Parts: sequence; C-alpha cells; structure tokens
Amino acid sequence: MTSALIDRLRADLAAANFSVSALTGLWGIEADAALRRNQRVPALRGLDGLRERLGHAEPCATLARLFVLGLPVDRADLDVALPALGAAGAEELGLAVSVDAGVDADVDADVLPGVGPVASGASVAAGTLCPLLELRPYSFVDAHGAGSWWIVSDLGELALGHPLGESHVLGVGGASLTLTGLLIPTPVASALDLGTGCGIQAMHASRHADRVVATDISVRALELAALNAELNEIGNIEFRLGSLFEPVAGERFDHIISNPPFVITPRVPGVPAYEYRDGGLVGDALVEAVVRGAAEHLTPGGVAQLLGNWEYHAGQDAFERLAAWLAAPVTPVTPVTPVTPVTPVASPVTPVASPASPASAPLRPDEFDGDFAPNSLNSARLAPLGAESPSNSHTPGAEGAAGAEGAAGAGAEGAHGGQQETVQATDAAALDAWIIEREVQAPTLYAETWIRDGGTRSDTADFDLLYGAWLDDFAARGVSQVGFGYMLLRRPAAGTPTFRRLERLPGTLGHNPGGMGSHLAACLAAHDWHAATDDARLARARLAVASDVTEVRHYWPGQEDPTLMTLHQGTGFGRLIALDTGLAALVGASDGELDVGSIVAALAELLDVDERELAADLLPRVRELLEDGFLQHRLA
Repeated sequence: MTSALIDRLRADLAAANFSVSALTGLWGIEADAALRRNQRVPALRGLDGLRERLGHAEPCATLARLFVLGLPVDRADLDVALPALGAAGAEELGLAVSVDAGVDADVDADVLPGVGPVASGASVAAGTLCPLLELRPYSFVDAHGAGSWWIVSDLGELALGHPLGESHVLGVGGASLTLTGLLIPTPVASALDLGTGCGIQAMHASRHADRVVATDISVRALELAALNAELNEIGNIEFRLGSLFEPVAGERFDHIISNPPFVITPRVPGVPAYEYRDGGLVGDALVEAVVRGAAEHLTPGGVAQLLGNWEYHAGQDAFERLAAWLAAPVTPVTPVTPVTPVTPVASPVTPVASPASPASAPLRPDEFDGDFAPNSLNSARLAPLGAESPSNSHTPGAEGAAGAEGAAGAGAEGAHGGQQETVQATDAAALDAWIIEREVQAPTLYAETWIRDGGTRSDTADFDLLYGAWLDDFAARGVSQVGFGYMLLRRPAAGTPTFRRLERLPGTLGHNPGGMGSHLAACLAAHDWHAATDDARLARARLAVASDVTEVRHYWPGQEDPTLMTLHQGTGFGRLIALDTGLAALVGASDGELDVGSIVAALAELLDVDERELAADLLPRVRELLEDGFLQHRLA
C-alpha cells in the first residue's frame, strides 16, 4: 500500500513541476538567497503575490508553502496540488497532519509540527494541513550528467519554530554537497555509505555503483533514506542498521563514502550529544575509527572518501597524528553477526515532533554552507582562517610510505563482482592516502560555533557553562586547533602503497561544474602512471598542457624579462605553481608532439647548461605537474 502511495506522490510532484527551477520562478533569486539564510518572508510574499494575480493557489506554490516554507495549507488546495495522492494520502504517508479544529499557534506550537511558524497570536483554521516533514526538490550535475530528485527530511528550525531534536534527520546541506562533489564517478560493483542520514550520498553512489549498502545508527534516518530512494525510483540500495562498520562486518566494497558525525563535543554531564552530529567518542576518535577501519574493508583498488576534522595537540602538528592513524598496526576484529537489513518503506514514516531542548538545536555537518562553514540561523558565517593555518605541506608520491591498517570496531561491506568476500582480521592492507585540510579553527571559535548551532544564545548563562565545558575539554587534552578537510584513502591493487599526500589548501577551488570527482580520479591515475615510470621512460613520454591551464607573467615597467611567472589551474583545486625559466619553457613546449627528453635536450643547449643536471631538476617537477593535472600524458 505504501509503495502505491509513493508512486502517486511521485506522479503528482512531476505533474506539478515541483523543481528547483520552478521554485525560483515562483519567488525569485533574491528570495532563494534569503531562504538559504533561513529567512522565508520574501518567498512567502512571492507566493502570496502569485495567488493574488491568479485568483487561486497554483499546485507548485501549494507544495512549496507546505513542504519548503513549512506553513499550513488548505485541504482543498492540497487535494488540487496532489490529485492522485490527495491530502488523505499525504497524511497516510506521514507527510502532513490535518487540523480538525481551530488551534492557537502559540499554545500548540510544541505539540503540532508546522504550527510553530505561524505568526504570533494567529490561529490555524479547521480544514488545513500542517507539514510533518520537509519535501524539497534537489538538482545537481555530476560526471554522469544533470539530474534531479525530491528529498524528504525532518522539519527544520524555520518550520518548527524551535530548536531541533536529538533524533532529527537533516536534508541536503553544504557539507553534503561538498562530499557529493568529491565522489569519484568510476563505475564499481559495490559501494558503502557509512552513516547515510537522509540517504543523499547513497543515492549519488547509486549512479556509479551496481549496488549500494547504506548504514546508520538511526532507524528513523534509514526510514527516510529508504523513502527517498523509492520516491526517486532508485532500486539498488540496501539499508542496514548499526554503528560504524558493524552492519557490514566481513564484507568489502569498491567505494566507501562517509560524512561522519565528526563534531568534537565534551563527554561530560550537561552537554547535549546528538547521534547525527556527535560520534559518541572523545575528540576526533570517530574519524580515526573510520580511517583505521577502511583498510580491511576495501577491495584491492578500492577507494574510501570522507569528510572529517582532526585535532592539533600542543607541540604536535595534526598531520603527524593523521600519519599515525594511517600507519597503525592491525588490531584483530571480532566478527560481528550481520545486521538484518532494513526493509525499505515498509510502513508510513512515523512523524517526529523534534521537541526543543534548552541547549540543543543540533547541526550536522550537512548543514554547512560551503566546505565547513556553518549556515544556521544562530551563527554567523565563518571566513576562511588561512592566517591561522600552519604553512602548506605537500608530500606527493612518498614511495614506500606505510599506509593505514584496520582497527577494532571496523568493518565494511563490499561484494566484489556480486559475490560476498569474507575479510580476515589480518588481511588489512596499508593504504594510499590523500588528505586535504581546507580550514582551521581555534578552540574558542570552534566551541562558539557549535554551541550557537546547538540553539544556545551567547547572552545566556547556559552558553557560558557550555563554553567552559568545551574549553576545559580542549585544555585537558592539549588541543590547540581543529582542522577540517577531505580524506581519500585507497587500497593498492597490488604491492605496497606509493601515494601519501597531506596538504593544506585553504584557498578558493577551481571551477568544477560537474564536481571534483573526475579530477581526483585523473590525479590518481596520473600518479599511478608516473610512479610506475622510471626517468628513462618519462623522458620518452609526450605530454600536453591541460586545457584549463594558463600562464601569467609579471613585469617591472620597462623590463623585457618577467620578474614572476606562474601557472594557474582553472579546474580542480585551482592550484598556482611558480615557474622558473627552464620549467616555463618545458611546459610551453609540451604540445603532445615532442617527448620530454627532446625538450630538455633543446633547452639545455639553449640555456647553455648540462643536460643531465637540467633533467635531474625538471623531471621531478614534471611528475608533480602530472599529478596535479597541469600536464597530461598522451603517448609513451
């Protein structure tokens, strides 16, 4: 019965053209921007103006008012907007609740979701429906092309009129978009979304994986994720309940994806902790557990991608700690009985009113705007903290570096080629690793950010108490800063790891309309090629400058020779590389026709330098340009 209702809902949403572009057309670009700031008045004025002009409620506008703005609508209007499902079907699915008699908004806001946002002193008339869930259109462009879905999640603060509850399931936010943009789109047999939430990462993975397993510790999150998959006719995702890798113990995957609950929260009485935001472990141990667990649960050649944060301890750079996570020895893993899969949408979603708590409006990483900056009603946007970051560290292609190995409590799913493969605890392999730090925060700013995003105002006694708890926790463990970034881990297809790169890139990224995933895949492929290529073979290679690369030269007035030459990358990470005369000439001559050795020989003659010395200087830098995507290998 439920599946039939979801089919009707899907048909109605399509018929109403309930889409991102349609909503922008209803209320305009400025109202869209205001909604991203949790301000809905401009959008509501746009809908009211449209109704005034038309003389009736337009179906898409009714759906937007109810499911996006979180406001009540007339039953008759919803019946028109959802002709196949009807208002009764929306109630049966748990999307909305009927108000059978007039209620006072101020009185009933805490017990009736969707009433809270009504203006103070107003009442909700009988015969109206209030939302129990958000239902938003979502559009994207990835390596496979353009797509659009509808995403169901719990009502946000704007609709509820009070802070979120501990069981809240978030929709698509800034960090979700960051991770989906990083996903390597290479076709694989199996993928794992660890901590799926509303299911957005699993849905994106379904576009390049034959089958996907999505896990979460929240039954409600799995219910909503399963609803989203069925609503969007995605049938290759299996949902399992459990913590970390326990639901997929003894299995391997070609691609592991995770946006884990990495917020560092004091584990002391009186400080709220939320399953979708706080991992339940001390400090950054949750991220460490995911990193350590990946090794024994990736197939050969398999890749894990996750967002995370990590602590800087007094007198120690965070990258030293990350390297230790990657180099730790294997800890035997006790086999865990596989968890029974969650049956997708076996019954209507149970509404959750998300009750308020005195110091809690939890914000998952999904709610970030951009990479990691918070975007909630309670907090100001944070500017990049490049000035606080340690100097850039770049160690490409560290041959022979020891990699990560699995640790206790880890597991991951993955049936390679459709057949389940049992993983032995001693079978974990060292990993290739690429870790990119995008932002750094001081403990004070980190604490303020998360306390505000927990719904506690800075002018209250509760704020001061929580602030003290956070700073006490950081001080006790010697934490001086917290870094945020991307992590890419890979199990070598054969042999030992050759790729170990930890770097800080706090600047603006390049232009990547289809996401960064293809760029990451190309960089890995370039590394694999040059790591297996000695200098003699590299000298015979024909390279070409990537199409997005430009060269900039700076001159002092009246001078013929440039004082500074740089290469600029238009896509990817938007890198900037300083050039000297020899490297600039080599790059300029790399057109895919001449091999590297011939170019170096010609330059040595032109510059009147020893050819061997010039080659010894340029070839390592050529490898870096290949790995960063400035140069591309054409013919060997």
